[in-house]
Amino acid sequence: MYNPRINLPIKHEEVPSLREKIGWARRDQDFPALLERCNFWVGVRNEHQELIGFGYVCGMGLEHGYLEDIMVHPHYQGNGIGVKLVKALLVEADAFGLEIVTVSYGADKQSFYEKCGFTHGGGGVWSHS
Repeated sequence: MYNPRINLPIKHEEVPSLREKIGWARRDQDFPALLERCNFWVGVRNEHQELIGFGYVCGMGLEHGYLEDIMVHPHYQGNGIGVKLVKALLVEADAFGLEIVTVSYGADKQSFYEKCGFTHGGGGVWSHS
């Protein structure tokens, strides 16, 4: 149940709506450009065909990819959907030929990403203020 699907067909408003439900900014202006520019994405729908999970990998499509925006609808969190999303993206990354996949996350998400197979390491983040 709740099986992730790579490059699931998604309507332009679905990801912004899911972002809003989890408390993130909608970023409507990012869609559909994000789906056109990322390497691949994964989505999960519930029994009513509502988008309840989403994430993607972006980058140059060469050796390295960047995992972004892993999100699960609040009513479905705690059911392993997030781990399924990440693992599906990592399988696709391998098939795509990516040798390195990185992700940035807050300290409260470290155990989640370790469960998904990531090794915690040092890094830096730049943000335009």
